[in-house]
Amino acid sequence: MDEESCRHQPVYFGVVNINIDERTIGSVDVWRCGVCKKRFCEEKQLGIESIADTVGMPRIDPGEKWGVLVSKMQKGKDRWSLVRLPRDGHVEHERIDEKVVHLPVRNYKVGEDGYWSFLVDDHVNRAVEV
Repeated sequence: MDEESCRHQPVYFGVVNINIDERTIGSVDVWRCGVCKKRFCEEKQLGIESIADTVGMPRIDPGEKWGVLVSKMQKGKDRWSLVRLPRDGHVEHERIDEKVVHLPVRNYKVGEDGYWSFLVDDHVNRAVEV
């Protein structure tokens, strides 16, 4: 079945815990459609009670993968965010000073000083130190 014509039936697939000094500060919940196997992700920041921008399973474009962007210049909850990474191109990131920067992406990885990224699929049911 074509994943774009699928009437998705998401089931919980796993989690990626985001740690600083072995202490979990957040996580990415990973869901997978039981029919077409497409994955969906939700960012969970510990201590943040606000409702997410999107309701339901967030969509991702074909050719993109779910990733976590890490800013070496920021601290705590602002240090990481869930992003949609293209194979090649750029990803936008809003810094805490509210300036939006365009970070280059090559082969699903951010290649800019002060930042790094990883693919969610490579770390399901693991903890990642940021």
